Amino acid sequence: MSRITIPIGPQHPLLKEPLSFVLTVEGERVLDSKLRLGYVHRGIERLCQERTYVQALHLIERVCGICSHIHTTTYCQGVEALSGLEPPPRGLYLRALLCELERIHSHLLWMGVLAKNMGFDTLFMYAWRDREIVLDIMEELSGGRVSHAVNVIGGVRIDLDAEHIRRMLGRFGQLEQQVEKALLLIEHEPTLKARTQGVGMLSAEQVRRYCVVGPVARASGVDMDLRRDFPRPPYDQLRFNVITHPAGDVWARTVVRVQETRESLALCRQILAQLPEGPTAVPLKRRIPPGEVVSRSEAPRGEVIYYIRSDGSDKPARLKIRTPTLTALITLADQLRDVNVADVPVVLSGVDLCIACADR
Repeated sequence: MSRITIPIGPQHPLLKEPLSFVLTVEGERVLDSKLRLGYVHRGIERLCQERTYVQALHLIERVCGICSHIHTTTYCQGVEALSGLEPPPRGLYLRALLCELERIHSHLLWMGVLAKNMGFDTLFMYAWRDREIVLDIMEELSGGRVSHAVNVIGGVRIDLDAEHIRRMLGRFGQLEQQVEKALLLIEHEPTLKARTQGVGMLSAEQVRRYCVVGPVARASGVDMDLRRDFPRPPYDQLRFNVITHPAGDVWARTVVRVQETRESLALCRQILAQLPEGPTAVPLKRRIPPGEVVSRSEAPRGEVIYYIRSDGSDKPARLKIRTPTLTALITLADQLRDVNVADVPVVLSGVDLCIACADR
């Protein structure tokens, strides 16, 4: 049987962002794959070094559309540590609220993309309908459905009143019902299980070797989550379960993400119940003292890391971003090897790639 090569990307209906795969196949079996990135590189790290700390914040919001808030949260945490700022508790709780709403949004979007790429349009429609509820909540909070510009160095620019909280809790109840239905569908729908079980396998040993993080790691039985393991306020005051699954395939990643959505909704309720009184931000000094810091957060796709070095001026001397997509990309050669061609969309969707984050 002859071998042929199949190009996928950089523009392809399967891909929501531009990247390029070249698959070597024999019959219906994938033998090898090669990956090429760089199609959306914007030089954000270098551009941030030419802007003040405040100006760079608005640029960092555009590293990723889906997880824009967690990027600015991680950046602000680093700058606040360098400058000795302590954001007020109410500001930290509101930051965490947006982080969890963003996690719900990201997981629902991922579930819809996976369902669409495997031809399961019913689940796609459910996920997109429920995602609108989260987008409406975030729009009411910040004025933006995707980019929110909520964070400022020293806290947040938004606040909540009793009416906001009442409306939000009502929508949480609606969303919780829909998430339970989705979980029931995922756990019992035979077509979905046939397409995802045993596909895109990653063992716990592979996860550790490639330094994979987030839901992909937890779906291979690796029990880690920065919100629990290295908690920053207010996560040290909140209670939640870290969801894991031992199977290590795309089905396990689906279960983990939907159950994490349920946990994030419970966290949102806790945050609103415990929301302290007081200001939401403190002012920032113009110049940041010399030093360096590493700031880490649990993004929807896993751990995101910011390294920031200050030379005492009003601009960062060095900014380096490490996103969770990078390690997930490295695993694709292993995940695609020996799968059927028809399973390629499932594998690529299953790791929840964010090429904008990885290229920057």
